[in-house]
Amino acid sequence: MKRLFMAEFAVLGVGNMNDWQMKSPLDWETYVNKRVKVAAAEKNEYEGWVLTVDPVSANVVLANFPENGRVSIVVVLGHAVQEVDVLQEADDEMKARLSCIFAPEESKAYSPEELDKRKNDLKRWLEANHIPVTEQGESGRTLCVAGVLTIDPPYGPEECSSSNEIILSRVQGLIQRYLEKRQ
Repeated sequence: MKRLFMAEFAVLGVGNMNDWQMKSPLDWETYVNKRVKVAAAEKNEYEGWVLTVDPVSANVVLANFPENGRVSIVVVLGHAVQEVDVLQEADDEMKARLSCIFAPEESKAYSPEELDKRKNDLKRWLEANHIPVTEQGESGRTLCVAGVLTIDPPYGPEECSSSNEIILSRVQGLIQRYLEKRQ
């Protein structure tokens, strides 16, 4: 049985990666916010706006906006992608619409200007307290603290994420105190 498994593993190995999977994350990023047609295995075709491409699996996440006002999300598995054709570039309105799809409900209560102000104020405060912080993502909406913690809109303690629980707890406490002092 072990030999059969090893043979299967070899068949599924790197040698079978398609052209799409061989691209780099920087290549995939050029597809974000573009309407594309994806030709996939078994003659399947998918159309939609590219929200993201997973850098590990090469899965493509597509969004569509049917007439009912809801959002339709389709994930095309990276190993099935055969060809991706760009159909249309997103205008500013579509980019804003796409960027809000997975935004937490709390952040939707803030205007883009308010969110930008909250982000910049928090960033300045962290920097003033000698905490290294950078902006991440295409739109720079996510703050990254010391390369190990991220803070998403609307930039409160609940929006902090880190695999290091000690750092997570400490930064959440700092942000909570910062917000309390501002009120």
